[in-house]
Amino acid sequence: MPVVVGIDSSTTACKVQVRDADTGAVVASGRAAHPPTSPPRSEQHPRHWESAFRTACAQAGVPERHRPAAVAVAAQQHGLVVLGGDGDVLRPAKLWNDTESARDAEALVAALPGGAAAWAAACGSVPLPSFTIAKLAWLRRCEPATFERTASVLLPHDWLTLRLTGRQTTDRGDASGTGYWSPREGRYRVDLLELVDASRAWEPLLPEVVSPHEAAGEWNGAVVAPGTGDNMAAALGLGLRAGDLALSMGTSGTASTVSDEPSADPSGYVAGFADATGRFLPLVCTLNATKVTDAVARLLGADPSRFDELALREPAGAEGVVLVPHFDGERTPNRPGATGTLSGLRSDVTPARLARAAVEGVVCNLLAGADALGPTAGRVFLVGGASHSAAYRRVVADLTGREVVVPDEPELVAAGAAVQAAAVLLGQDFDAVSKAWRLGRGQTVQPDRAVDAPAIRAAFANASAWADR
Repeated sequence: MPVVVGIDSSTTACKVQVRDADTGAVVASGRAAHPPTSPPRSEQHPRHWESAFRTACAQAGVPERHRPAAVAVAAQQHGLVVLGGDGDVLRPAKLWNDTESARDAEALVAALPGGAAAWAAACGSVPLPSFTIAKLAWLRRCEPATFERTASVLLPHDWLTLRLTGRQTTDRGDASGTGYWSPREGRYRVDLLELVDASRAWEPLLPEVVSPHEAAGEWNGAVVAPGTGDNMAAALGLGLRAGDLALSMGTSGTASTVSDEPSADPSGYVAGFADATGRFLPLVCTLNATKVTDAVARLLGADPSRFDELALREPAGAEGVVLVPHFDGERTPNRPGATGTLSGLRSDVTPARLARAAVEGVVCNLLAGADALGPTAGRVFLVGGASHSAAYRRVVADLTGREVVVPDEPELVAAGAAVQAAAVLLGQDFDAVSKAWRLGRGQTVQPDRAVDAPAIRAAFANASAWADR
C-alpha cells in the first residue's frame, strides 16, 4: 500500500503523520519541539524547524521504515524567512505572532490611497503586524543592511519545501497571507511591495506559486506536494465544505469557512485568504480565547475539570453577568489597548456565575467575528483546546443554535497536509480524498433550544460597545 506523509510545522513543534494513501489510516507519527518564543519579539531560526522535522521523521520511521510515495508540508502562516544570494538564511525568521511590526502595518495601510478598503480590494485583507509585508517593512526600517542583502523572501512552509526539493515554491493558500498576493486575481501584487521599497525589483525575490494539484518537486523519490499554511491544511483535515463553519479556540480563536468566491472586508475583520484547493477561506481571528478562561479559573482556584463543573452548574446567561474578554487587547474588534470588562455584578455573584460568564464571553466574542463571514448554513466544527471542555462544547452549541461536531482527529493540520499529498499523488479531487478517508467525523453536541441565544449575544454586544467608549 502506498503511504503519504503530512507535516505540521507549527510555532511550538513539528508533527509528522504517516497515512495509508487509500484509506487515510494513520500508520505512524512523530513529534519534536521548536524553541519557545516570547512576543512581542517572536523569532525562530529555520534550522530548528529542519532539525525538528528530521527528529519527528525518525520517530515515525520515515523514510527508513516507511518510505512515502508523497509528502506535503503545512506550517504556521505569515512569517518571514529571508535568504541571501548564496541561499543561506540571513537572520532568524519573524513569526506570525511577532508584533514588532505594528507601526509598519499601520504605515502601510495609510500609504495606499484609499487605505483599508483599497488594501482589502487589492489582496483580500488589511495588513496586520502578523502579515509578511509588514515584517518586510520592519526589516527595511530596523535592519537595512539585511534588507539590502535579501535575495529571496519565503514563508515557513516555503523554506521547508525548499529544503526537500531545492525549488523555491509556495501555494495560493499560504501566499494569500502575505499581504502582496491577490486571491481574486491569482497573482502577486508587486505594486503593494513597492510601498515597502519602490527601488527593489521584487519579482525575482518571490517563490513560484504552484497550482493545487501540481508537484513542487521530489524528496527521496517521493512526490512533494505544494504544501500550504496551517489554517488551509486544517480545513483539508476537517474535510471543510462550502458553508461549513470551523471554530478553533486555543489561546487565541479563529472562525473560518470555505467559499467559492473571494472576500474583501474593508473593516479588516475578515482576512480574505485563499484555500489550498482553488477555493477561498475567509477567516476571522481573535486574540482572546481559552487563556481568558484559564485566567478566571486561576482566580477561582479551580482546575480545568472543576472550572467546567462550575460553568455548567450555572444556567445560560449567567443571570446577567457579562464578561468582555479583551484581556490582552483584541484584534477583532481592533482594540489593541483594551482590557477585560465585567458587568452585571450583584452581591449574590457566585464562582459558578463568573465561570459561566467567562465561557460565554469568549464564545460570544468569536461568534461576533464569525458573523462577518456571512451566512454559514453547513456543519459547525469546534476544534482546539476548547473542544476538550464540556462547558465550551455546551455553550458553542447553545449560542449557535446548531449541532456542533467535535472531530475525532486530534492533528488536523498534519492530516490536511497528508490529504494534499494523497490528492497530488493519486490525481484525485481533494473532496474525494476527504470522503474516502471519512474526515470530519466526531462527537456531536445538540443545542438546548430553550436557551435564548439572541438575548445572550445581544447582552454581550451591548457590554462590548460600552467597553469601547
